[in-house]
Amino acid sequence: MSLLRAREAVMRCFRPSLRQFEITEQQWRVLRALNSVPSLEVTDLARATFLLAPSLSRILVDLEARHLITRGADQRDLRRSIITISPAGASLIETVTPVSEAIYRDITSRFGDEKLAILQTLLRELEDVASAVAPHDESAGKPPPPGETARKKRRIPLKRKRSAT
Repeated sequence: MSLLRAREAVMRCFRPSLRQFEITEQQWRVLRALNSVPSLEVTDLARATFLLAPSLSRILVDLEARHLITRGADQRDLRRSIITISPAGASLIETVTPVSEAIYRDITSRFGDEKLAILQTLLRELEDVASAVAPHDESAGKPPPPGETARKKRRIPLKRKRSAT
């Protein structure tokens, strides 16, 4: 809960500026990720932005409708989409980045450079430890296949409720 509260407090600093540019924090993450590479396949983009595929799909539709990204087929596998930031998306990044960097500077000046560096180091260590304990599972968060429940998987018998009648 402490991590979630801290994340929320930090994001409250950024949301007004993102709203000013009519962009959500998830859309901003996607644009920033795309701005750092020539293009990304959708699965790699989801991994880079820590977004679930269904959410990313909706975000990509919105960004494409606003002409901030382009979508093309992967020439090696036509079933896959390759996403690229458009010139309009790159222009938006150039416009929003100075505002975003000013917010980062303000947070850093209030919190302290040294404490922020320590916090970032500790968060990376926590991520490494947690990843070792619970390795990344692509199926995490997905419902079990039809007819297969967690109880059935573990072979725990279901207790039947008796009818009151």
